[in-house]
Amino acid sequence: MSPIAVIPQFSIAPSDDPLQRDAMKRLIFPCLLFASPLLADEGFTIKGTSDPVMIHVELDGKPYTTFRTDSRVPYCAPLMSASGAVLSRRWPMENGFKEDEDHPHHRSFWMSHGNVNGHDFWAWQFGKDPKIELKKVVGIEKDSFTVDLAWTAGGATHLTETRTYGFKKIDAKTTMIDFTSKLTAADGDATFGDTKEGFFAIRVDRTLRQKGPVAKGSIADSEGRKAGVTWGKRSNWVAFTGPDEKNEPAVIAVFDHPSNLRYPTWWHARDYGLLAANPFGIHDFEGKKDKTLGNLVLKKGESMTFRYAVVLHHGSLESSKLPELWKDFSKNP
Repeated sequence: MSPIAVIPQFSIAPSDDPLQRDAMKRLIFPCLLFASPLLADEGFTIKGTSDPVMIHVELDGKPYTTFRTDSRVPYCAPLMSASGAVLSRRWPMENGFKEDEDHPHHRSFWMSHGNVNGHDFWAWQFGKDPKIELKKVVGIEKDSFTVDLAWTAGGATHLTETRTYGFKKIDAKTTMIDFTSKLTAADGDATFGDTKEGFFAIRVDRTLRQKGPVAKGSIADSEGRKAGVTWGKRSNWVAFTGPDEKNEPAVIAVFDHPSNLRYPTWWHARDYGLLAANPFGIHDFEGKKDKTLGNLVLKKGESMTFRYAVVLHHGSLESSKLPELWKDFSKNP
């Protein structure tokens, strides 16, 4: 096996939040973050860097995604197809791609929520808080990494989180990101408010959208619904399909897991490219008058765990075999 080459850096704009940049410089992490990754002739390899902390993921020696902490909410960007095309939104991390500059908090691939104890971790503004901050890199393996995070606002830690990203190569054209999050109420009870603004989310690239000057995509769910009909409905998965930036067929999908709260989840899937699984926004999705219908309270010290998957496929919706992949995913605890 040959040594892994230096991972190329993407041209990504630095954080606009000076508090976030300064905080990153002060954080102390285990030395394992900066150790060389386990080596493999092919498959996934993972390596961490500092200032700001980033965790780079390669597939077969090529960039796949990077976990970034240069924002108020951590995110992964970009998400790469087997074709080498970027399937996730580039802006505001990268400029020059003529993207609509809306919703700057929609950063490629992330998780946050619009109401935790009254604090908006979703559509945040630059400033002191709220924020989801990295506390520690727990471990980096050949095909996964785990981080500890804290959801802080108003001088309190509302939630602590242990989050694991696992990476799997299904075949030459398909990869999967297996995501697990354990959320624990920290300084006191944590109330997740009923809002459509959340939770586990991706913003897709321009051509995969249904709306926009170069949009050629479509939306489908596991129940056979299409386009805007998928919004606010419950299903096992939702996918965006269409040509990628190379004009080759692509699919990007999110899977819900049967162990998750209120499975099957509701979906905040929009024609402009947002794809989010959200188990809390019941009154928004179902048009109910009771705006607390979807609330959930975690008592201090209580935890709940969420499991999702992201599938990236170079090919059509039919060739992606999403029903079979979801079935296999659903069987794993």
